[in-house]
Amino acid sequence: MIYQAPKILIGIPVYNEEQYVTGVIEEVRHYAEDILVVDDGSTDRTPELLGGLEVEVIRNRRNRGYGRAMQCMLCRARKDGYDWLITMDCDEQHEPRSIPDFVSAIQRDEADVISGSRYLTPMPLDDAPPGDRRRINRAITDELNARLGLSLTDGFCGFKAYRVDGCGKLSLDVDGYEFPMQFWVQAVAHGLRIEEIPVRLIYHDPTRCFGGLLDDPTTRLAHYRAVMHRELKVCEGLLPAEALEGVEAAAGCEA
Repeated sequence: MIYQAPKILIGIPVYNEEQYVTGVIEEVRHYAEDILVVDDGSTDRTPELLGGLEVEVIRNRRNRGYGRAMQCMLCRARKDGYDWLITMDCDEQHEPRSIPDFVSAIQRDEADVISGSRYLTPMPLDDAPPGDRRRINRAITDELNARLGLSLTDGFCGFKAYRVDGCGKLSLDVDGYEFPMQFWVQAVAHGLRIEEIPVRLIYHDPTRCFGGLLDDPTTRLAHYRAVMHRELKVCEGLLPAEALEGVEAAAGCEA
C-alpha cells in the first residue's frame, strides 16, 4: 500500500495584527505551502499587508469573533479536501517552528485533535502568564477534565491540529473566545481522540485584552462556565451522567 501524506492547511485568524502579520506568515511559509488567513474585520493596515502576501484570505467586513473564524477555517478545509487543519495565532505567541511537531503527531495517526499545551512540559524560555489567565485556564481545564474524563493541561491553547473529517461530526456555532468550551464538550460527545503536545508559553504583551465584559476575570470565568454547562446539556444524551452533575444549579446561578 502506497502511503499518501495527509493534505494539511494552516489556518490563521487575524484581527488588527499589522505589527506581526507579515513576519508570522513569512515564517510559516518555511513549514507549509497552504495557508488560509481569516481577517476578522481588521481596521488597521492588516488587510493592506495581507494583499502583498501569497496566502488565501477570507475577510469579514466586521469583527465576528474567534470562534466564527475557527468555524470558517474548518468549513473551508473540509470544502477544499484537506485532511487536517492546523490553527495558530498571529501575534507571535505561537512559534511556526512548532508546526513540524504537529505534522509528526498527525503522521502517527493516533488522534483526531492534537492540542498544543503551554503547561504540559515547562521550557526554559517560557514567559509568565498573567495571573488571572492562568487561574481561569486552570479552573476551566480542571472542570473539563472532571466532567469529560479528559487529562488536558491547557484547555485554551489555540495552536491545534484538527482532523477535518472528525470535526465534520460537530455542530459548532459559538463565535467568541468561549469557543473551546463548546468544542471540547462536542469532541468528547462524538468520540474524537485527543492528544496534547508541548508548545512554548509566550506572552509578548500581557496587557492585551479580550474586549467588553470579558476583560473582567470574574465575568469571564462565569461566562466560560455558562457556555460549557449549556453545551453539556445540549450533548446530554452522548455523555456519561457524571458529566452533568450540578450543572442545572450552576446554570441557574449564572443566568
